[in-house]
Amino acid sequence: MADPKGFLTTPREEWPRRPVEERVRDWNEVYVPGALLPIISRQANRCMDCGIPFCHEACPLGNLIPEWNDLVSREDWRAAADRLHATNNFPEFTGRLCPAPCEAGCVLAINQPAVTIKNVEVAIADRAWEEGFAPPRPPERLSGRTVAVVGSGPAGLAAAQQLTRAGHTVAVYERADRAGGLLRYGIPAFKMEKRHLDRRLEQMRAEGTKFRTSTAVGQEIGAAELRARYDAVVIATGATAWRELQVPGRELAGIQQAMEYLPLADRVCEGDLGVSPLSAAGKHVVIVGGGDTGADCLGTAVREGAASVTQLDIYPQPDPERNEDTEPWPTYPKIYRLSAAHEEARDLRSAPAADADARLFAASTLRFTGDAGGHVRALHLVEVDERRRPLPGSGRTLRADLVLLALGFSGPDHGDGLIEQFGLALDERGRIARDADFATNVPGVYAAGDAARGQS
Repeated sequence: MADPKGFLTTPREEWPRRPVEERVRDWNEVYVPGALLPIISRQANRCMDCGIPFCHEACPLGNLIPEWNDLVSREDWRAAADRLHATNNFPEFTGRLCPAPCEAGCVLAINQPAVTIKNVEVAIADRAWEEGFAPPRPPERLSGRTVAVVGSGPAGLAAAQQLTRAGHTVAVYERADRAGGLLRYGIPAFKMEKRHLDRRLEQMRAEGTKFRTSTAVGQEIGAAELRARYDAVVIATGATAWRELQVPGRELAGIQQAMEYLPLADRVCEGDLGVSPLSAAGKHVVIVGGGDTGADCLGTAVREGAASVTQLDIYPQPDPERNEDTEPWPTYPKIYRLSAAHEEARDLRSAPAADADARLFAASTLRFTGDAGGHVRALHLVEVDERRRPLPGSGRTLRADLVLLALGFSGPDHGDGLIEQFGLALDERGRIARDADFATNVPGVYAAGDAARGQS
């Protein structure tokens, strides 16, 4: 470790966000450009190089965090980029989008603010691109084997890149018109500008990966044809079957799923549309669901100029600090977190009815009511206790011209016929069943990512 006393002498300092009034007028990333690099070596110095690095265990990728923290503290960016890419194909994505469970597992977090692991990660990734440390790595020789990857989200892209670099001939099939899956049409540009995705896709093309967009497997091309054409198939279609809200009035116009709403805003940013047909401009918006997708809807609605926007969370408002009795270190605690979108809604007073920032906590939707034309105009809710039981006399009504359902996902989509055509077995939760080697019940067909593990 470069500075044995760094964790004692240096306070936590995070990548500063741009002023709210400035950033809500555009779709650029919320952080101040160039403000991370001057502070990141000092922050990496706070890493204690623990004998047992719990951040390692907390990271779903098993990133070698203490190693690249030490290298960054010494400003050896090339070596840091090599260690980071050893476990992570796309650190420029995860460094921006991951909720950072590694920081909850940081040993320093037992009694101090954790090391800014996520910020260090994205700084390494961005520096690697700037300095040319992430060139295309085409294979030295081809294996003669062919693989089809179905789905171009993070799991599909990672599988495709690794298989291509191993020497196999890989084609990625994507039903949308552009590759990227949720990264392209789901994650708002203010959280990750699409130039990061485009840059990585160009690298993959230079390595030899082929992309077949606007091609839905199960429709434009059948499973039998795909299996006959390729030696192996990897299913990485994600968990895209959204959960519904079965309450009276659900049939009213103006009630949309979050993943019907968010992709249209992304298409505006791509230049495909001048204005989203589901734009929140001038509307009173209610978001049902307290997770990250709901926060993405919140930030999008604020930028589109919503008259008001309120987010409903069925859980009670979390405490600002970890409860050591119920969620001891190093578990990932449910605490009150203020995302960039919530900060914007709070400062702009976008949700006058909310408990905190834009959120109403412990709120359960009872029904919707609409106007004579069949369009939603109000959402009726009730407060609930920790067991989700309604509290008498707590009913409220919120004005709603647009309701966005952000209730999570139940598993892979069955609508395109892919699962049935391949004859894939499912587990008890409706996910594609696989063994420890990612193999499904169909020889030569494998499953990766959320299609097999569920939404994550």
